[in-house]
Amino acid sequence: MSKSVKIDPKGRLRIPTNALSELGHCTEFFITSEDGKSARLYPLRIWNEVEKRLAAAHLRNSNMQKLLLRAKYFGQAVTMDKQRRVLIPVVLRETAQIKGEVDVLGYSKYLEVWNHNSFLKSLKRSAITAGDEETLNRVLYN
Repeated sequence: MSKSVKIDPKGRLRIPTNALSELGHCTEFFITSEDGKSARLYPLRIWNEVEKRLAAAHLRNSNMQKLLLRAKYFGQAVTMDKQRRVLIPVVLRETAQIKGEVDVLGYSKYLEVWNHNSFLKSLKRSAITAGDEETLNRVLYN
C-alpha cells in the first residue's frame, strides 16, 4: 500500500484510514528512523518489542548498537489526535525533509514516510536489476 499525503504546516501527518486499519487501529506510536532518510511509524506495542530485542542484543552486536542509537536519536513516542494526525519529531522532519507532499508506505508492522521527491530520486538510483527480477521470480513462483 502506498498513499501520497501532505504534511501540515505544523509537521503533522494524517494517517490514511486504510493504513491505520492495517496496523490495528492504534493511537500510540513510536516514530523513528534508522538512517534519517525516511520516518517509520510503529504502533507503540510493536516498537516496545523491537526495542527489547535491540537492547538485549546491542551489547553483543555493534550493528544493533548503531540501530538502537539512531532509533533513540530520531525517535519519539506520539499520540494520534482525533483527526488521525501524528506529529513527526522535529529532528527527523528536518533530516528527512518530511514536509509538503509525502509518500506513506504500509508494511505489516509499521508505516514508512518519505519526502515525495526524495522517494522518487531513491527509486531512480536503485533501478531493478536482472538479479532482483530473479529473486522476485523465485519468491513468486517457488
